[in-house]
Amino acid sequence: MYSYSVIQWLFFFYFYCFAGWCFESAYVSLKSRRLVNRGFMRGPFLPIYGSGAIMMLVVSMPFQEHILLVYLAGCAGATVLELVTGIGMESLFKVRYWDYSSQRFNYKGYICLSSTLAWGFLTIAMTEVIHKPVERLVLAVPSGVLTAVTVVLTVVLSADFALSFQAALDLRDIILKAEEAKAELNRLQKRLDVILAVAEGDISARREELEESISARREELEENISARREELEESIRLRREALEARVREMRGSIKNLIRSNPTMTSNRFRETLEDLKERVRKK
Repeated sequence: MYSYSVIQWLFFFYFYCFAGWCFESAYVSLKSRRLVNRGFMRGPFLPIYGSGAIMMLVVSMPFQEHILLVYLAGCAGATVLELVTGIGMESLFKVRYWDYSSQRFNYKGYICLSSTLAWGFLTIAMTEVIHKPVERLVLAVPSGVLTAVTVVLTVVLSADFALSFQAALDLRDIILKAEEAKAELNRLQKRLDVILAVAEGDISARREELEESISARREELEENISARREELEESIRLRREALEARVREMRGSIKNLIRSNPTMTSNRFRETLEDLKERVRKK
């Protein structure tokens, strides 16, 4: 059984957040052939890895003498963590930071069988190989030093998380406003199409009744149509410009969030999100 103080648990969490960032950033950077600061936060920390590591240690505690049960506990615990975190983040931020939809035996893209099985093996590796030297290192650090370092890390990570959380909320708001603008543009375009269709029908219907004055009537209707068309097209142009201005004014924190998570997706707002990602890539 693990018997750690609150400070030690916190330090383990921060350590694995950093280790996870090193692994993830190195993997993505090599794959992309460019340096990528991977993750939700600005600094070199990935909370999902820290949470996953602590979860593995906790769920495996009752079964440390039974490796099969450690494996099964890791599979279950990590899968639940991944599912709850994925659903929660998408509900709040309207985007997915990972998506298993392309994998076989997945559940709505949040979890998949291959990931679940891998979590079990990683739990065994964590409890039997990875954590033991980390534990020895941390327990060898004087209590006062460990406390000071942990407090400093807590302050830094809390500030970083608050800024990153706000950036994610800002990205969500931009996506929602962009969707609203697109919907309004589509509504105005359909309205313009209807006006044109009705006007043409009106001209045809009145041609038989007003054959002698059809030319004057046509001119009058076409003037009205032209004026209305210009009014709607101007409204569409202004809305497009407003949307472009919102994108241009995106804060650096939002751009960094998009660059750090190039695989983020959104089933509901896929087109808008991909458009924002493309704009950021071109900057």
